[in-house]
Amino acid sequence: MYIGQYKMRWMFFVIGLLVMGIGVALTIRGKQFGLGGWDVFHYGLWKQFGLSIGLWSIIVGISIILFTVAVTKTLPKMGVYMNMFLFGMFIDIFNYILPEVHGFWLQLIVYVAGVVILAFGIALYITPQLGAGPRDTFMLLIIDKTGLSLSTARTLMEVIVMFAGWLLGGPVSFGTLFITFMLGPMIQRFMPVTKRLLEIWVKPATYKM
Repeated sequence: MYIGQYKMRWMFFVIGLLVMGIGVALTIRGKQFGLGGWDVFHYGLWKQFGLSIGLWSIIVGISIILFTVAVTKTLPKMGVYMNMFLFGMFIDIFNYILPEVHGFWLQLIVYVAGVVILAFGIALYITPQLGAGPRDTFMLLIIDKTGLSLSTARTLMEVIVMFAGWLLGGPVSFGTLFITFMLGPMIQRFMPVTKRLLEIWVKPATYKM
């Protein structure tokens, strides 16, 4: 075990979550184009019940973890908990920091940038393999229990939460469909880049415990 490499992998993981938070906050600035399925749901909960979008992300994550533990009788990895709390916190931080954007074209630019940044952030946090988020863990549970393919299970889950969020008043538009069906391929495109970045980061940290 190389302690330097281990620390670098966790740093990579946290930076990925931070980048994801920026991406989501940017898409919220261009919300007229529609948010991703889970973000539509969190936004709808915030609109109906208050609190904050990031806090609702954490609350929903906790609910999913409790359900998953009840079904599988096993506790998730540490990375699942860190993903849940840090991602929600970063969404709220950047949603507070980033200024409002006005005008169709400027909002469109910000929205597209947000989607790209979100995809890159997801690739960053996945690459160290330190634990998927509660929603991805739930998706894997669905696959295990139903035998559905990964793409089918993910799309089904996204559509259900998107519809629930829409009923709560969350913003749904063509951008929602774009995120639902194109985010996966974009993440796949970024994976070779993030894997190479991780290799560059961890190679200098080779001293043993």
